[in-house]
Amino acid sequence: MAGREELDFTYSLIDRIFRLSLGEMADFSGAKFDGDFSLTLEEAQRRKHEYVAEMIGIGPERRLLDLGCGWGPLLGFNRERGGEGTGVTLSSAQLRSCLRHGLDVHLLDAREVDRETFGPFDAVASLGAFEHFCSPEDHEAGRQEEIYEGLFANVAEILPPGGRLYLQTMVFGPNAGEPIRGDVDAPRDSDAYFLGLMAHQFPGSFLPFGKEQVVRAAAPHLDLVESSSGRLDYIETIARWRRLFAEPSFKKTLLKARLVPRWLTNREFRLAFTSGVSANTVCFERQLLEHYRMVFERPTA
Repeated sequence: MAGREELDFTYSLIDRIFRLSLGEMADFSGAKFDGDFSLTLEEAQRRKHEYVAEMIGIGPERRLLDLGCGWGPLLGFNRERGGEGTGVTLSSAQLRSCLRHGLDVHLLDAREVDRETFGPFDAVASLGAFEHFCSPEDHEAGRQEEIYEGLFANVAEILPPGGRLYLQTMVFGPNAGEPIRGDVDAPRDSDAYFLGLMAHQFPGSFLPFGKEQVVRAAAPHLDLVESSSGRLDYIETIARWRRLFAEPSFKKTLLKARLVPRWLTNREFRLAFTSGVSANTVCFERQLLEHYRMVFERPTA
């Protein structure tokens, strides 16, 4: 799994820029436009939260666990609905932000949360965190399926019979090939180059091979209830994010200026944040990546 240092590189290093651009409870997972791109980003993110609430049950007298909660947008929505929520993250900056907003969030590895950690929950969600649960080293050692199965076993233990998990994640798409070949030294318009950039943006993280691997790993413990592709919605979400990040702001300018020394001395930083292209957009457009919204249920018998 991507560790604290790697997740801090992706999320904590430019934490304040995220929050200045996307809001204090920055929602950094794909929105749900359902093809209606006349919606604002905030409306599409709200639609996503309402969909999650409908699918897994969020509201009064309901207890929600958010695995990889980010800056807490779903926990905040859950609180609005009168529900009780607990989240975990490995980003120290995200933790501090969530605590400032009165959310019950802990610095923990989502894969290690079981019934003994916080007790039982009525529903579990994980939006945009599953991508980080397996590292390239885990994959090369043949541990990817084991890691996913262990996570789903813990979730099933936490949920009551009939309880549901909402899982939103990127996966390798049908054109990614196997084995995955990402290389930032490959020709700049090649698939390998863009996959290589993604590896630098999210160090320590390795994606599932399609929805099928996720469903297969869950099958001993949870039944798939519903799934849909959010690839086109994610492309639109990224475009909206890029515009927000580019909007001028005195505070953002100061923060970016402080990162100049790192830009000058750290090739990894330059590749991750200032390559000049949106690698994830290109990967989604070329179907090197896919994006799925999946709802699972613990069997009642």
